[in-house]
Amino acid sequence: MSPTFLRVTGPTILILAAIIAGAIALMIGGGADPRFTNDPGALVRWGLPFAELFVNLSGAVMAGALVLALFGLPAGTKPFNIALDVASTGAAVLTVASGTVAFLTFLSSFNPEVSLGSEFGAQLGRFLLDTELGRAWLITTVLASSVTVLTFAVRGYGAVLITGLLALISLVPMATQGHSGELANHDAAVMSLVLHVVSAAVWLGGLTLLVVVRPVVPQSALEDLLRRYSTLALVAFIIVAVSGYARALTALGRWEDLATPYGLILLTKIVALLAVGILGALYRGRLIAKAGSGRGMFWVFVCIELAFLGIASGAAAALARTAAPSETAPLAKTTAAEILTEAPVPPELTIERWFTAWSPDLLWVFAAAFGVFFYIAGVQRLRREQQRWPVRRTVYWISAMGLLLWTTSGPIAVYGTYLISMRLLALVLLSLVVPLLFVSAAPLTLAIATIRPREDETRGIREWVLKATDSTLVRVAIHPVCAATLFAGSLWLVHQTDLLRWSLYDQLGYQWLLTHLLLTGCLLVAAFFRPDQSKPHLSRPWLLSTLIALTLVSALFAINIIARSDLMVSEWFGAMGRTWGLTPLQDQAVGGTIALSIGGTLAAMTVIVVIRWKRSNPHDNTLVSQISQVSRKDIHA
Repeated sequence: MSPTFLRVTGPTILILAAIIAGAIALMIGGGADPRFTNDPGALVRWGLPFAELFVNLSGAVMAGALVLALFGLPAGTKPFNIALDVASTGAAVLTVASGTVAFLTFLSSFNPEVSLGSEFGAQLGRFLLDTELGRAWLITTVLASSVTVLTFAVRGYGAVLITGLLALISLVPMATQGHSGELANHDAAVMSLVLHVVSAAVWLGGLTLLVVVRPVVPQSALEDLLRRYSTLALVAFIIVAVSGYARALTALGRWEDLATPYGLILLTKIVALLAVGILGALYRGRLIAKAGSGRGMFWVFVCIELAFLGIASGAAAALARTAAPSETAPLAKTTAAEILTEAPVPPELTIERWFTAWSPDLLWVFAAAFGVFFYIAGVQRLRREQQRWPVRRTVYWISAMGLLLWTTSGPIAVYGTYLISMRLLALVLLSLVVPLLFVSAAPLTLAIATIRPREDETRGIREWVLKATDSTLVRVAIHPVCAATLFAGSLWLVHQTDLLRWSLYDQLGYQWLLTHLLLTGCLLVAAFFRPDQSKPHLSRPWLLSTLIALTLVSALFAINIIARSDLMVSEWFGAMGRTWGLTPLQDQAVGGTIALSIGGTLAAMTVIVVIRWKRSNPHDNTLVSQISQVSRKDIHA
């Protein structure tokens, strides 16, 4: 197949398949049918889902092109620049499409009389600024316009990385709006949709970029690019499949619901995605080498994949306008707990519930699962190369991932919404215990030792890790004084401001809190267990003083919670209506007692650091040098 012909045919197939599938699905599901009252008109009813379709496609092109460029193309080359141009085009279309969706959503929701008068403008402004739905689309539009400008202005890896992160973030607000109805507000549904949308974007956008850049990629480099995309596509497919299954569980209550219009559209989407996954599994591994040597059969299958992905995209856009069976008769919310959390208060926290309570958080389920898989794969690679890796490090890593999963998806997660003590127990585990296990497992050292370096000036995981650990930002962040300040500051900042309230009311705020705790904890542990001892007569007193001060500040934080006479986020924890356990204030005091273990752990770390100083000679043992100077001798140690 001619590269030029493919460059035009591939995107055309994608768009046509999406439009046709979307139109058929809308007719089946009734997503564009007239309303009995306040009907906004056919233009709005049909225009809104198709505008959302173009939001999905353009967002995928924007994000997928940037991710593949960062992972598979050398900066400064023509293919890399074309990838940025493709991403810029996608971002520009996303800007217009998301603005259109915002306007049509306003018309669909309020059915105002459209005019150029100030009253209509004021109504639209209030919708965009004062409603959650309006703010989501406004944020998407602003972020997309920013990415449009940045992709024209930047060309270096660092700036493109920031732009790529901004592009992925721009997909989150629209993902949190869900497919339809009340269901999008459930925490599990929100997280599954965010993962689903972001992963599908990387998958679809990367495939589209392959079609566009094929004519300018050197034949010798094409096979490597295809294999790198295949790695991204495989990970994306797994996340899309699992998150889609989780979404289906919340939308469909019974097997019979598959026979409903919503179920039929969902089945169409599932079959299309499975077809793409099967094509990738059966043909990509066998045909990549032939594609690199100029054979065209691989690219025929690429066009078929684009067609199936277009069908899936069209079905997804129609699902956004189709009510799920579980949403047709929502249960009345009669208690404060149901109004705040959309779920009743769980049973009393007994010993049995510590082992049986379970509320999977897909983000951390994926993090733990992929973390264990890739770590063990790295250890196995070392063994095949006759290299040894300490068993204790593997035990540390598996323990860290298991504890992370138990904290984010087990009883602590289930009861953390209702009990301050469980919230503070999660704080202790995620900010200190998990980071201690994590750093002791030396995952970055394993990654550098096992991932083969690239020789074509592109950046894979190994190159990005080395670049990041050698950056000024990381050097400053793992300085003991800076790491201790970040850790102590976050303890007080989260619990003395509205950040704790945000983490309770907003699922994205909750995920930010978990990530923040892990990050600050890892920086702290890395700073003190891998200190810069090149000038011990200067650094050791400072290190010891910093660690002692941090211990005191952490203990003061816990004592402050114990002694508080008012309840933190009282309108939340005080309104749950629990009929079992301690009162909210008593539970808060228990949480403060749990938080005292932070100070105890830091005191133990102080003793360990002093003992290590006495047993070791002064030498440079920084995190950067440990990672960037990995050798086989280090692995055997």
